[in-house]
Amino acid sequence: MKKIVLTGGGTAGHVTPNIAIIPRLKEMGYEVSYIGTYDGIEKKLIEDIGIPYYGISSGKLRRYFSWQNFTDPFRVLKGYSEAKKLMKKLSPDVVFSKGGFVTVPVVFAASKRRIPIVIHECDMTPGLANKLALPKASKVCCNFPETKNDFPDGVATVTGTPIRPELFSGNADAAFEFCGFKERKPTVLVVGGSTGSASVNNAVRSCLDKLLKEYNVIHICGKDKTDASLNSVEGYRQYEYVKKELPDMFALADLVISRAGANAICELHALRKPNILIPLPLKQSRGDQILNAGSFEKSGYSKVLAEEDITDEVLLNAVHEVFNNKDKYIEAMSRDFDADSITLITDIIDSLVKK
Repeated sequence: MKKIVLTGGGTAGHVTPNIAIIPRLKEMGYEVSYIGTYDGIEKKLIEDIGIPYYGISSGKLRRYFSWQNFTDPFRVLKGYSEAKKLMKKLSPDVVFSKGGFVTVPVVFAASKRRIPIVIHECDMTPGLANKLALPKASKVCCNFPETKNDFPDGVATVTGTPIRPELFSGNADAAFEFCGFKERKPTVLVVGGSTGSASVNNAVRSCLDKLLKEYNVIHICGKDKTDASLNSVEGYRQYEYVKKELPDMFALADLVISRAGANAICELHALRKPNILIPLPLKQSRGDQILNAGSFEKSGYSKVLAEEDITDEVLLNAVHEVFNNKDKYIEAMSRDFDADSITLITDIIDSLVKK
């Protein structure tokens, strides 16, 4: 049996594309294992689908000053030692890395044993972890055509991002019943990323009374970010994290307010959901979400709001504008051909193994 190690962690966006390709990998005869952090979000997501999971030590790769920058290199070295032992134990034919700081020791350990490595970069510009790992890659899969130009000929392929098939099978009525809504109104779904966004949460709650006059609101807030005082508000439902019911909620949603992580916006594009993107500002990021959102706005898929410019009036006007013109956004997203990312990526993986 062919063997593959998948790695990626830190956020759900570094895990769900891995989950999306697992069924086809199994169909192709692969024994799948996963390496992530000891207790990151990836651990539960992977163990829930019955894939063998191995945790390693990992330090965060920061671009800003922190005292942890002095201690985390030792955690990375420990992780590298653990990853080397796992490479010997698991003996994979190939490694697929989705990104996140945990992948660096895994990629370096695989390279040490001359195991071919496929890296997926979903943003327009590589994150720090992928920048460190890219020289070790046999092949690079990217999401945006602009990214391909940063690599030598033959190394990078535009594959898009794998989308979980279950997202396309949602039931709007099931979501309406699950949320306990009483009145049929257009539905706004708010998603602030797998860890939640205090800024997005606050912006939505600030104008919630006005929103609820015309819309039902489903709010996925992030861990420990719900507001108990709003639990009984009619037409508003808040959840820390949603897994099984998410496809139904997408089916019910007429409009989505979201951060601009590449995985999240690719799901919105695939589902043809009119959306408002609020990218992470430069003071909190390297600017990748701003670039992602700009590309989607230029293509006519999204309306983009800068976090620092949001007021109640600005957000409400954006919701009304996008909802009233939703057909325009759906048409723009429907014009583009959706690549079969799962097939493209797994075929690239398999071609390396056959070599």
